[in-house]
Amino acid sequence: MIDHEEPLETQVARQAKIIDALMRRANRQHEVGSSAYGAFQSAIALQAQVWAKTRDLERTTSELRHARDDSERMRKNLADALSAMDGGVALFTGGRLEVCNDIFLRLLPDISGRLQPGLSVENCFAAMAESRHLVTVEGSFDVALAQARRGRVGASVVSLVIELAGDRWYQINLQRTSAENLVLLLTEITPIVRRNRSEKEHLIDRQADYLQAVFENMTSGVCTFSPEGAVTMFNRQFRQLLGLPYTMLQTGTDLQRLLDFVAQHGLIAEAAEHDIAHWLDRLERQGRLRRRVRHATGRMLDLHAHRLPDGGVLLELKDVTLETRATEMLENRVTERTAELTRANEQLREQYEEKARVEEELRVAKERAEAAVSSKTRFLAAASHDLLQPINAAKLLIATLSDAASDTRFAPMVERLGGSFSSIEQLLHSLLDISRLESADRALTPTEVCLGTLMRSVWEDQMPLAQRKGVRLDMVPSMVFVRSDPVYLLRSIQNLVVNAIQYTPEGGRVLAGCRRKGGRVELQVWDTGIGISRKDQKRIFEEFARADNVPLGSGVGLGLSVVDRTCRHLGHKVRVRSKPGIGSVFSIEMEAVSGRPAGVQEGCRQTPAEDYELDHIVLVIENDPDVLYAFTSKLEQWGASVLAARSTEEALGHLRDMGMPPDIVLADYQLDDGDTGDRAIAAIRQASGVHVPAIMITADRSNALLKAGAEQGFSVLTKPVQLSRLRPLIEWKIRWQAPEEAEV
Repeated sequence: MIDHEEPLETQVARQAKIIDALMRRANRQHEVGSSAYGAFQSAIALQAQVWAKTRDLERTTSELRHARDDSERMRKNLADALSAMDGGVALFTGGRLEVCNDIFLRLLPDISGRLQPGLSVENCFAAMAESRHLVTVEGSFDVALAQARRGRVGASVVSLVIELAGDRWYQINLQRTSAENLVLLLTEITPIVRRNRSEKEHLIDRQADYLQAVFENMTSGVCTFSPEGAVTMFNRQFRQLLGLPYTMLQTGTDLQRLLDFVAQHGLIAEAAEHDIAHWLDRLERQGRLRRRVRHATGRMLDLHAHRLPDGGVLLELKDVTLETRATEMLENRVTERTAELTRANEQLREQYEEKARVEEELRVAKERAEAAVSSKTRFLAAASHDLLQPINAAKLLIATLSDAASDTRFAPMVERLGGSFSSIEQLLHSLLDISRLESADRALTPTEVCLGTLMRSVWEDQMPLAQRKGVRLDMVPSMVFVRSDPVYLLRSIQNLVVNAIQYTPEGGRVLAGCRRKGGRVELQVWDTGIGISRKDQKRIFEEFARADNVPLGSGVGLGLSVVDRTCRHLGHKVRVRSKPGIGSVFSIEMEAVSGRPAGVQEGCRQTPAEDYELDHIVLVIENDPDVLYAFTSKLEQWGASVLAARSTEEALGHLRDMGMPPDIVLADYQLDDGDTGDRAIAAIRQASGVHVPAIMITADRSNALLKAGAEQGFSVLTKPVQLSRLRPLIEWKIRWQAPEEAEV
């Protein structure tokens, strides 16, 4: 019933009401009670409650009296503390004046009667502004009050300086002590203001002396005139240069009188009456004037006139006699030199014509060189098919020969032969890649590529090399999609893996995998090879550059150059970390494609099996007889029945003779007489009425052919074909892409 958080007066009043109600209740119970004992018992209980409430009331009254005494004592202490301060102090609580000291009241005695407790801070500032003792205010009372109220608690806002009668100066400091309280401090700064004023006047006097000293020691003659045209300041050089008497050039001399004296005595040859009028008119219009005049003594003077900010004029005279004479001498020498230069010019013209002729010859030679480079580039790009055809045939024949001679004494020789052709193939691929990257019409088309597919393809291609070298090759393909060119990215990964295998000794390990870095993917190739020194790491990406510790006969240094060029064109970042004798880490950082979920990740830890029989009918269309023979031999060695054709017509003839479609078609893209492999595949499907599975084998690495294969339903393998990829691809297409009725 009683809230102890309320003021003590309120608690005492409520207790008195409770006691009164209890007394009335006891009286009523006494009057209407049914038993004298019950009434007596109720009276005793009521009396005990009254005594308890009375003690509480007395204790509360005593606490209230002590609190009032403490409050009065604290208020007196605050007033004494304020009186002891050097400056004026006023404390505002809730926007009302609570207390102020005597210094604050004495500063403005004519309004001290209005500065009473309870006065609002706005009215306090208004009264101060109306005081007769207030001379000036630097700032605004209203603005300072608004800034103080917006400022944070405890922050000072010094924004007002006031001047009182008697040359007294005070600084007003406003400070918030809480959300509701504001303290106003008046600090006297009269000594500081007077000292600054004295120093400023002294500095001005010294500056005037310095200015006069500078004027007197200047090599030029200087004279200033007031806006009314009277001389205000000059130096002796001005009088000496013009040859004026002392009586003529004095402070207060009129400018017009000075000009008349100069004209009458002919001190300046050009100072005729009309010239002076023209000078003054131009000075009035443009604010400045510059003339070179000749003095009567023969000296040459530079005259400079400028308008001053107050409307006056500054005249400057400078003796340029020596400069003028030097100029005249220079002009004479120039005249003499002109004739010499004219003759030299004739010689230079002849030399220039000769130079132009040489430059024209150089331009023609440059165009020829550029044409030769362009021709070389076009030749390499156009001849890639013809260059790769014999390599492809040789690899197929070597593979066939290797299987046939596996258990004979010729097996090591065949293996070395295969390694030699692999080196030729790698070098040829590097040269063609560099040629394509350097050509002006290169077509790098970044698309969404699955890294896992490319990495598994590289693993399948390079596993035989790693096994022959005795190196463990592990690859953890990440089925993440990146934005890159699939052909050149495949070549870059293949070059890094081949290099790692090549420079890792027997028993070593090569590991390839990926790391995610936010929205990017970093493909890394680790090896335990010979390593690369720090100085060689800066140049290994150059053409034909190799590290110092690379053994002879291990390549010509083009693979990393292709990787570097490809990544620069595609916006990828290539890095290398290596330590000699420990190993190397090459990485390619690419942009990941957002919104494409990663596929199922498959490891590459087992060698693909190739011991099954290829019991299928394979139609091979190839215009090169050597390649056709090599393909036929290898496919028959795998157990396939091969129909060899050199053109579309010959393939259709086999189809008519057999009376049924083949299980799969292997076709070269570029055939004779404008015939192409995609037309041959389409013709076979149309003639047989069956959508026969097909693989295009070509040296063309353009993305357009890959796109056509996706649209028409055939796979694309580039030459020289990797047999480790060809055989499982044939089996997969026959097994999972069984022939179906073609659309006619």
